[in-house]
Amino acid sequence: MSATFEPLGSSIPRPTLASAALPKRVRRVLEHLYALVSDEMARQLEHMLGEFEQQLFKHADQARTSAQQAAHLETLRTARLNRSDLVPQFLALLEGELTTVRDPTPHQDTPAALPTFRDLRLVDDGEADEANLLRSIAIRHEARAGLPLLLLGQRFGVLGGAPAFDADRLPVGPYHLCRILSEATHSLQITPEARLHLYKVFDQHVMSGYAQLVETMNALLARENVLPSLSFVPVRNRGKAQRQGQAAGQGQGPGQDEAQPRGQREDAMVPRRGADASSPLFDPLRPHTAWPGQPVPRHGDDQDSYVSLRNLLNGRRELMDKLRTGGDTGAPRPTLSAHDISSALAGLQSMPAHATPPRNLNDVRQTLLAQARQQRGEAATLTREDADTFELLDQFYNEIGRELRNDAAVSSLLNRLQVPLLRLALQDQAFFVRQEHPARQLLNAVAEAGAHWLPKEEADPALNEQLRRAVDHVVEHYDGDDGVFESANQQLQEHLRLMARKAEVAERRHVEAARGKEKLVLAKHQATEAITEALHDQKLPKFVHTLLTQAWTDVLTLTLLRHGEESDEWQRQLEATRQIIAANTVENRAPAPEPLGEDIEQALTQVGYHVDDAGAISRQLTTGHAANDDAATRTELALKLKSRTRLGEDEAPRTQDIQPRNPHEQECWQHLRTLPFGTWFEFDLEVPGEIIRRRLSWFSPLTDNALFVNQRGQRVGEQSLDSLARQMASGRARIVTVEKSRLVDRAWNAVVSALSNLVSSPAPQQASA
Repeated sequence: MSATFEPLGSSIPRPTLASAALPKRVRRVLEHLYALVSDEMARQLEHMLGEFEQQLFKHADQARTSAQQAAHLETLRTARLNRSDLVPQFLALLEGELTTVRDPTPHQDTPAALPTFRDLRLVDDGEADEANLLRSIAIRHEARAGLPLLLLGQRFGVLGGAPAFDADRLPVGPYHLCRILSEATHSLQITPEARLHLYKVFDQHVMSGYAQLVETMNALLARENVLPSLSFVPVRNRGKAQRQGQAAGQGQGPGQDEAQPRGQREDAMVPRRGADASSPLFDPLRPHTAWPGQPVPRHGDDQDSYVSLRNLLNGRRELMDKLRTGGDTGAPRPTLSAHDISSALAGLQSMPAHATPPRNLNDVRQTLLAQARQQRGEAATLTREDADTFELLDQFYNEIGRELRNDAAVSSLLNRLQVPLLRLALQDQAFFVRQEHPARQLLNAVAEAGAHWLPKEEADPALNEQLRRAVDHVVEHYDGDDGVFESANQQLQEHLRLMARKAEVAERRHVEAARGKEKLVLAKHQATEAITEALHDQKLPKFVHTLLTQAWTDVLTLTLLRHGEESDEWQRQLEATRQIIAANTVENRAPAPEPLGEDIEQALTQVGYHVDDAGAISRQLTTGHAANDDAATRTELALKLKSRTRLGEDEAPRTQDIQPRNPHEQECWQHLRTLPFGTWFEFDLEVPGEIIRRRLSWFSPLTDNALFVNQRGQRVGEQSLDSLARQMASGRARIVTVEKSRLVDRAWNAVVSALSNLVSSPAPQQASA
């Protein structure tokens, strides 16, 4: 559900999603969307306010006059006093915008009333600057997220029951977010100049991840079945002659295509859903990238699959009859009706929870026949169709059991679920062939919670509780109604989607951190190369060389990160580097310019050095070789440098030499660099037969570093693509494909494969086996 925040002292009622006049499904989808956006925006806005306060303090420290310093400090004091109101105000306004998704839009052709002379006023310069700055921010991020915003506008058109929303009409679009920020910043009670500075910080620290946030919103709406198959395909304009030639080849005149109804032409261009396995829309060998609980592309359900399965079972039955030494010469036994079987299974299903259920479906079958013998006074049997269902489900359960851990706690849940599933399969044979059947999805969710690729220490107690509730709901309420499975699965899938959203957010944070580390490593490497190039085999005093390669390298690294290689700041620091080297060259020492010392001291304080240490280092770097004879000063500085944590010290690049790869390893390495982010891998553990799944969240083509997370989006480790390629070549790591992503699909494919191999094998070989 959505949460509404109001700053203290506010008595103006604001619209909420809970009170909005919206359809139930639209409200639920918007609440989920608001929960996602509010979590992300609240975190980013808090970070923005912290950065804003730091910059205000920096401006106050560097102010040229006492009046400017007092103004900055007053703004800082006011911002700190009222900062707790900005985020709740922003989120309340954002929720209010979402409630207007179905409000009618004003007609553009309606002439606006001309303002009277009394309505005219001079626009304040600060007000105009604010509007222009916010509009430029919105335009820039609209261009950066152009395609995702286009798809998001299409989906909001569905939610609003209207044509597609433009970027300036989207409640979560860049224009609305900037306008909401403009209204929310009034709660800070800061000056217009300070608001302009805050907008720039908002652009740098909040909107920098807006494009990725739009993609996440699109993924959430797709999971909520709001245009789940929506994609962008560029339309190629064909020439008139080509269109006429195609029309003539189809027996149509040049104008018949235009005369065709618009709906029919659009239907002809829209790709059909439910493509089979041979369709290019479905690739079973495509890497699996979805989180647990997210939809996975599947091929269409084959309506003849169950008939083929029964043929395989008939072939198996005939083969087993041939291998028997003797036949059954007794009188045929009466068969149990569907009503008798359902009644008997209902009695088994209603057993108390503390009672011991049947261990497997073979026990269920024997119990069923034993009860029938007691009631009838004679032995009975199952029809061939019912016997096939018992046999298929029993093999299905056996294959699922091979995929579980030995200590899996979900085994008891699967055991309780087998009788309701058997009753369902006896009356709905689509359970075996329809991959998106609710009962099959429920079975997969329960089984994957105890899969052998999931470590026991990573089990989620909250998920296990949801699974227990879902199984209890089915066992207690199922009596032939498929809606019981559907309702239980729907509640469970909502919890899985919530877990997937949380995992996405956690993963995104780790990816951002990894990208930041990569930028730091590359910037530090480039700064080191710049100093090496500036030295050019010139001899410097040893201590000056140490200061240059340590403290001054941190300065160059930070300059690269903040301003970039093409900036004037970077060029000034390079010139300062050359001046430092010239002032300390042993052979031809040149005097350092007067402002160089102040520039070095200011740059070192920005890196984090204390003012006294920065001044001492600056004097050592600028006064030349003759003034560097103070041994006590050098020793004290050396000890401080040694104990100080340098910028990017923990993220130093790997220096070990990479052994040459063989052709197979090189092929794996090249294939890894083409994989999409989010690909799942299976790794063999030291214990034979034990595997674990990990998600390749991100890798760098520059540093060759790869980041892996677990099912919850938590970082579990990093390794190089070279190491991963060697593991793949040796068979200790494998890419999880769509075909083998779900546990029940793997188990079912194993059942079909076993039956096919048994039936296709020659009878003499079976007999000798």
